[in-house]
Amino acid sequence: MSDKNPDSKPNNGRKPTLPPGMKPKGAKPPSASKLPPGMKPKGPPTAKPEGPQGPAGGDGASKATRADFSSDQDVRWCPGCGDYAILATVQRLMPELGVPREKVVFVSGIGCSSRFPYYMNTYGMHSIHGRAPTIVTGLKSARPDLDVWMITGDGDSLSIGGNHIIHIMRRNVNVQIIMFNNQIYGLTKGQYSPTSEIGKVTKSTPFGSLDHPFNPIALVLGAEASFAARTMDRDPKHMKEILKRAHDYRGTGFVEVYQNCNIFNDGAFFQFTEKETKSDRAIFFEHKKPLTYAGGTKGLRLNGFSLESIDLENGNFGIDDCLVYDETSRDLAGIMARVYWRPDLPQPFGVFYREDRPSYDDLLHKQVQSVIERSGKGSLEKLLSEGETWEVS
Repeated sequence: MSDKNPDSKPNNGRKPTLPPGMKPKGAKPPSASKLPPGMKPKGPPTAKPEGPQGPAGGDGASKATRADFSSDQDVRWCPGCGDYAILATVQRLMPELGVPREKVVFVSGIGCSSRFPYYMNTYGMHSIHGRAPTIVTGLKSARPDLDVWMITGDGDSLSIGGNHIIHIMRRNVNVQIIMFNNQIYGLTKGQYSPTSEIGKVTKSTPFGSLDHPFNPIALVLGAEASFAARTMDRDPKHMKEILKRAHDYRGTGFVEVYQNCNIFNDGAFFQFTEKETKSDRAIFFEHKKPLTYAGGTKGLRLNGFSLESIDLENGNFGIDDCLVYDETSRDLAGIMARVYWRPDLPQPFGVFYREDRPSYDDLLHKQVQSVIERSGKGSLEKLLSEGETWEVS
């Protein structure tokens, strides 16, 4: 008999996908301190300390914590799902934003990701398939004082919701959109999605998908998005930074998150997220900094209108040959967005594009106010009875 821990066996070269602290079936249940992020042990809820709660606001309120933004609902995602990391990151970020919970709203569509509002101790709405953009547009238009977040998946937003997502991008409504991209339909048990690769074998494509997949960043840029970014579930530090930048942006802050579905599409992004390959296959770009990766040994430069990788160690190229990224350039954003599953180039992560542009809700309320100043407050009853009318007999 071997004295090695059976939990340490390699998984065909992959890292185990269970969350930290979780054990295979048959093992003893993890202790409460080792539950996946966002989950709570069963039993009576712990009473919160008396006194005012919420972010520090100068009125004696205590500083909020992640626990203040965590609801009492059991988290019902599969153990090991990348959704846990996104939820934990958002819950950790919220106290830092300084927005009171009663001013925060999470709206979702349909899919595994769309359970999200249940797990946030804020206002929220689990809406209908693909229509979350219409809900958040209406909400932000009526209540511009609210901090509105939209949660969606690649199937929810790019299939039935495709028409809605492009219009919220061009309108530039002041909300944050987090798109969980796992390149599969998870909730409906593993059919191919609009982002699944060509040849993908699933329950709905047993002989391989023939569809050319959507490139989410390229799609939203084509729809005139004013802020577009990409991050990953297995880099919570980077994810938190990107989500904060999306929140600080006044307009539609679109963030695509590469999220692992360990049940129906396990390892889809491992080449970009795992430490054995991440350095060579992922590049994290920043505004006004040269594009380098692989620990600074490689870089990207423009050859005409095409990107190419250069070796910075052989003496032929140096850091000055690398492209310096400018996130305010739509042309560069388009070039970087086309680096999509190319084996010769690393996959880019960061803010692709940021444009200072008035938000839809700001323009709307400015227009309403100008009409009121010019014509006075209107009357709904008068509006309904004026103009051309007729009787049907």
